[in-house]
Amino acid sequence: MTECPSYARRGAYIGTTIRDAWWRRYRRSGFLARGSGRYWLDGRGFHFLRALTKRPLLIPASAIVRTSTSSWHAGRWGGGIPILRIHWERDGVELISGFVVARGRDAVDKVARDITAFASRG
Repeated sequence: MTECPSYARRGAYIGTTIRDAWWRRYRRSGFLARGSGRYWLDGRGFHFLRALTKRPLLIPASAIVRTSTSSWHAGRWGGGIPILRIHWERDGVELISGFVVARGRDAVDKVARDITAFASRG
């Protein structure tokens, strides 16, 4: 069982799309199921542990291409809360994972900058 580090923050996983097509959802490695949970960054990448699961989703730092924000992702509307979108690649396929990480635009932009800076170091 994987435990969240004490510095993990609350958030929600919206889903992962293939090539930004909202109807094409990525289904491997546990990325199909949406849900709330906790996220954190470490030396391996961006982790998201959904509630009632044992293994976190992992987006490796080396796979992250860029980040963006949106009000919609994977066919879901954020209800006015900005959605952080992490653009990454696995096996030559462009994937975009959406997360709710904070309520305000400034806070989401800060998380996006932190992820981009973290990924560019690797």
